[in-house]
Formats: sequence, C-alpha cells, structure tokens
Amino acid sequence: MTPTRFIARTASSGPELALVLGSGGARGLSHILVLEAIDELGLKPTLVAGSSIGAIVGAAYAAGLSGAALRAHLEASFRDRARVIARLLEARIGKIADLWRGGLGNPVLLDGERLLDLFWPQAVPDRFEDLAIPFLSVATDYHLHEEVILGSGPLTPAVAASLAIPGLIRPVVIAGRVLIDGGAINPLPYERLLQPGRIVLAVDTSAPATVSDSRVPEPLEAMVGVSQILTRALVQRMVERQPPDILVRAGGDGFGGLDFFRWQAILDAAAPVKDEVKRKVSEALDKAA
Repeated sequence: MTPTRFIARTASSGPELALVLGSGGARGLSHILVLEAIDELGLKPTLVAGSSIGAIVGAAYAAGLSGAALRAHLEASFRDRARVIARLLEARIGKIADLWRGGLGNPVLLDGERLLDLFWPQAVPDRFEDLAIPFLSVATDYHLHEEVILGSGPLTPAVAASLAIPGLIRPVVIAGRVLIDGGAINPLPYERLLQPGRIVLAVDTSAPATVSDSRVPEPLEAMVGVSQILTRALVQRMVERQPPDILVRAGGDGFGGLDFFRWQAILDAAAPVKDEVKRKVSEALDKAA
C-alpha cells in the first residue's frame, strides 16, 4: 500500500521552522518520532536538511509524507526479514569473487541509488524541485575534504551521496565531484541555517559512549562504529561552538549503526522524544511571538 501524503498548516505569523536531521545509521530511524511530533503540533517546516540517514528520512518527509506514514512504510518494509535481505543482495555491486581479484574488491559494497529505489516510498519524487518542502542533502567531497550541499536536480543520487559510508556504500559522482557520506564532515548540518526569524530544530542521533566492554567488534561493525564515534565527536564540537535554537538527542542507548532489524526497539526507546519536541518547539514559538 502506498503511504498517504500529509499536508500540514504553516504558521501564518511568527518565525519559520527549519528541521535538520542528523547522521546516526539505524539510530536515525528515531527521526520518525520527531516528524510525528511536528505533525501533531500541526506545523509544517519551511525547510528540511539532512545528512546520511537524516537525508533519507528528511527527503521522504519533504516529499509530503507524514511521520505516521513513514512509520507504516518502515513496518511494511522490514516485516519480512528474508525479503529485506533479498533486496540488499539486489543492491549489492560487490561480489564474493572480488576477494580473489587482487584483494581489492569488496563483496558487501552497495549501490546507494539502487538501495533507495528499493526501500524509499513510491511517493518520493525524482527531483528536488518536485518536493513539497525545500530540502537540502549534505555530502562530502572525498578529494577536496569539503562539505557539499545539494538542493536541486536529481534527488536520488544526491541522497545516495549523503549516505555513502566508505567501504559500505559506493561513492557517487555528481558534477565531476566524488561524494561520500555527509556525516564525514557535517553530521548535523544546522549552522548555515541559523538566522533571525527562523527556529532551527536539530535532531542528533549520533551514538553516545557505551559502558566499558572487552568485546572485540566484527570488522563491518567496527567500520561503521568508527563512523559513529567520529559523528559524535563532530556534533559535540559543533554544539559547543554554536548550538542550534533547539537541540534534541534521539536514538536511545545500546543500538548500533547497522541495527535496522531492531527498528521497533529503536522507535520504542525514542518514544519520549515526542513530548520533548512538542515542548521545546512550543516554548520557542511562544517566546518568539
């Protein structure tokens, strides 16, 4: 079933609301709770920006899908574990045989654009210009080591670039630039959006430190885990330098970047964030009125 589209009111007076959804792997599924809270307040952001998993969820929301519709789509997509694995195999461009071809191949490498085609709701359009809400996807130029903000043209490659974790998702070439995971340089891209007359709500789903553990992670887990560590460190420094108008931390504790099959537990753990979002946004709007 195609998820229903959502049309909310935009406040006729007062500041605009910009929504920024950060990196965090599977923990970023908790962004859906934030979207539900905004919907229940009857608000519609005037701008959405996202990095990595935040770009995936943010683009779908900017397409006009409600938080509730995205929750339903997530449930329908991950209900059948075997089907999910089959889709992942469809998106895989690396082959087991690559291991014996000079040692340079990666048998788990995925095509991000194919991955989005398989898992995104059908209502998500092909181009930025067809979205219901203006949207920005943040990626990293691999060679120039700089942030790249994408906000026009084809949508799928722009979001695929934002989620291109090195070693897991293939880099995307756009306008001659080799682009990788936005979280590598800006996992919570709110700073450029701060301005008078706008309330910026930034949602951080980076992973906090866990209790001391002597368990040695598996190679793939370690690769994604390093990305999570860097993401948390970058966000902490950004917030210390210049915090957003509203900062919400979601994602819960004890979840790894690849724990997508634990989606229900992630949503359950993030449930309290809905009341936090409602309270903080309402207070900010009242203060600005």
